[in-house]
Amino acid sequence: MKFLDQAKIYIRSGNGGAGSVSFRREKFIPNGGPDGGDGGHGGNVWVEAVEGLNTLIDYRYQQHFKAQTGGHGMGRQMHGGKGEDVVLKVPVGTQILDEHKEEVVLDMVEAGQRELLLSGGNGGWGNARFKGPQNQAPRHANPGQEGQEMWIWLRLKLIADIGLAGLPNAGKSTFLAAASAARPKIADYPFTTLAPNLGMVDLSPGERFVIADIPGLIEGASEGAGLGTRFLGHVERSASLIHLIDGTQDDVVEAYRIIRGELDAYGEGLADKQEILALNKIDALTEEAREEKADQLEAVAGRRPMLVSGVSGEGVPELLRAAWAEVRKTRGEIDDEGDEIETFEAGWTP
Repeated sequence: MKFLDQAKIYIRSGNGGAGSVSFRREKFIPNGGPDGGDGGHGGNVWVEAVEGLNTLIDYRYQQHFKAQTGGHGMGRQMHGGKGEDVVLKVPVGTQILDEHKEEVVLDMVEAGQRELLLSGGNGGWGNARFKGPQNQAPRHANPGQEGQEMWIWLRLKLIADIGLAGLPNAGKSTFLAAASAARPKIADYPFTTLAPNLGMVDLSPGERFVIADIPGLIEGASEGAGLGTRFLGHVERSASLIHLIDGTQDDVVEAYRIIRGELDAYGEGLADKQEILALNKIDALTEEAREEKADQLEAVAGRRPMLVSGVSGEGVPELLRAAWAEVRKTRGEIDDEGDEIETFEAGWTP
């Protein structure tokens, strides 16, 4: 299945049904009078976040969604039925934006969340509504109210606990494959990853979190170079970032500075997220080279990088444990010192 994280669609709620002009005419009932029924309410347009979806590919092939018009009223005061609703099913993490992408209308962050986008038109009154002492035989009814319409953008921001960042060919996909059951495309050339990948990390039955791997960034990405920063939105919701540095390249310090510069330029709080720095591909380095490059990164970053290899698995469990600790901090389960935070059930009083 192809990955699609943005889609522009047209939505329209249903018109209300028209009221009926009718008169009761039955044998032995000389004074029947008006009995036209009301029109039905037009269908609404809803959006619902559902589990099991991680792309907006369905909205590439259908861009127009129109709710049903309400049923028209009929004689004998029979009201028209309500028009059928339209429900847009989207992945968790989808944002609804206006046509110009200037305002976020809705943010669907929880599975099962259901929100009303457009309300259908009210049904028109039948002529039975207008009878009175001075107008005992009204011959008019109201038409149904027009539905609403608009163009909207759907923008998906994947929900992940940890985001992977790094230059192209830094080994992010290999690390994701080693850390989870995900099987992203892996090759020995840059920009192998062209769309974000999600992987579920299972440390134990009660220790699970999600890692998001995004396409690699290059210098100038914030200005549109390479794949730009389009996919950085998928790590905005992450608790922390794992910054992978390719240990086989000559200048690891410059690689670190490039990514940090792009995160700063993108904004949205990415540069302020807790970062776990890791020197990757250490299986191809000697002990002396490992120490030398780790010292260089420590001097510029102010902290010692973790040493990992996605190929051999060396250091991967330790890095995942560090990531899990950051996830637990974000969830409020432990404090900054790693101590458990005591919680109480609702309703408890000392």
